[in-house]
Amino acid sequence: MDTRIYVGNLNKSTTEAEINTLFATAGTVSSVELVLDKVSGLSKGFAFVVMADQTEAEKAISMFNTQSLGDNVLKVNLAKPRV
Repeated sequence: MDTRIYVGNLNKSTTEAEINTLFATAGTVSSVELVLDKVSGLSKGFAFVVMADQTEAEKAISMFNTQSLGDNVLKVNLAKPRV
């Protein structure tokens, strides 16, 4: 079952491809959604990554939470359900 992960504190210049490449080292990435500002088109500094299963998602969280990407230290955890 797919598991959604929140990735925060991204550099504004980070791309979906960079996030996908990083998380693919932990397992199968189903999708990456980089959240963009509707007016400026720039990154809001966070994204959601969907991993193929819970085990790979937990591995990605443990591998990348507090890891540096660019000049920023990532915050990675399970995404909260949409309300």
